[in-house]
Amino acid sequence: MSNSWIPVANQEDLIEDDVIGINVNGHPVALYLIDGEVFATDNVCTHGQALLSDGFVEDGEIECPLHQGKFCIKSGKAMCAPLTEDIKTYETSLDGEKILVRFE
Repeated sequence: MSNSWIPVANQEDLIEDDVIGINVNGHPVALYLIDGEVFATDNVCTHGQALLSDGFVEDGEIECPLHQGKFCIKSGKAMCAPLTEDIKTYETSLDGEKILVRFE
């Protein structure tokens, strides 16, 4: 993907402290609304290849549904075993109600 802002969803598609999975040009992305701010990460767990959008959001972390490892949503940092590799995060912006994600 190029270094550009891509419109991916509408702000109304998100629920506070929840996650949705989207596909951006064939790339699985997870979108979150945490404390009124939109975040985006890769949607595939680096450990078990499960979709993080099937997981649970709690205290700013996403829990993988497969082995219960947790990632920090803001930084992508792997927070506990069995995770050893962080997930990629993406910059987000709002254009009116449209959510934009920047891919490099």
